[in-house]
Amino acid sequence: MIKELNSTARRIYPRLVKFLREIVTIPSPSGKEGMVSSRIRREMKDAGFDEVDVDGLGSVIARLGSGKTRILYDAHIDTVDAGSIEKWKYDPYGAVYRHGILYGRGACDDKGGVAALVYAARLIRMLGLGRDCTLYFSLSALEEPAQGEGIMSVMAKIGVKPHCVVIAEPSGLKIVRGHKGRAGFKITAKGKSSHASTPEKGINAIYRMTPLLRKIDELNKKFRLDSRLGRSVISVTGIKSQSNWHNTIPDNCVIYLDRRTTEKEGKEKVTGELKRIAGKHGRVEESGRFSPAWILERKHPLLESAQRAYRILFSKEPELCLWPFCTNGSYTMGERRIPTIGFGPGEDRFAHVTDERIKTEDVLKAAMFYAVLPRVIEGAM
Repeated sequence: MIKELNSTARRIYPRLVKFLREIVTIPSPSGKEGMVSSRIRREMKDAGFDEVDVDGLGSVIARLGSGKTRILYDAHIDTVDAGSIEKWKYDPYGAVYRHGILYGRGACDDKGGVAALVYAARLIRMLGLGRDCTLYFSLSALEEPAQGEGIMSVMAKIGVKPHCVVIAEPSGLKIVRGHKGRAGFKITAKGKSSHASTPEKGINAIYRMTPLLRKIDELNKKFRLDSRLGRSVISVTGIKSQSNWHNTIPDNCVIYLDRRTTEKEGKEKVTGELKRIAGKHGRVEESGRFSPAWILERKHPLLESAQRAYRILFSKEPELCLWPFCTNGSYTMGERRIPTIGFGPGEDRFAHVTDERIKTEDVLKAAMFYAVLPRVIEGAM
């Protein structure tokens, strides 16, 4: 089987690269995934999926097979913004291909994963793999700003609970068994407006916020390394004030926070620590979903099946790791407790950066892994 898989994969490799380059040329910042969604749907219909659909958020949903073991594959189709184009060596939407490396916004995060999943389905169809499985494919929207929202919508439309989930985010072809969670917050400090020439008659909201910023910085330094996921992190990611004009003392100041959590931290804990810091002068509010951290135990059948599939394909032991960032796995495993792993092409150090890139050979390897995995999982879950 492996010899035939390798031969077939090499045959479709040029088509895979062509498809990946095409979807990288289509800008798809979060909330504007429509054009890339349409292109992906055309490719999936050509690949021979049994069903291809789209939900209200613009996520592409597909099914292959009708067996008793249900596996959900997920990759997201939205990207962060390219930023200042003049800082890029190559046009971020030019899909420049040099020496086996494709450059462009989304190439690594996460369109390489998208292309690998679509072409895994081609391999499964061509070689008759995964005959006792129902494979669902979630090419989800809105992952970057709100991990969980897109895949939650996809799963609602599918209407059945999968036995396991594979998140196709960049992992450097390592098998990921968990990751940190994420919570967003904003803190508002109120003041009293006055003319800037008489500041003593007002209360400057920025000054009220200043000691809170120091306390947040101190909190970050106090986090202990007491989790398998590493140290908790809190970052101030934005600040804005409000006044009538530049000659007016501001009566409102807001900061935005990104809080990365471990498996030991729930929503109440992280919210409570911020409320204690904010005290009477700051109002703490959630900003987006609370996405829990999660870890799959080493002896879980899904993780053991993934390792076996890797050994069969590549004749070596896989490396296991934990992601420091957050994915749709926060919903599937963190909230729904559906056994989940991560595995994808591309290195996470190239995600969200200028000159984002991916090795297309790794995209092909990931497609082969996704194609073999259902055969190994059959009967194990």
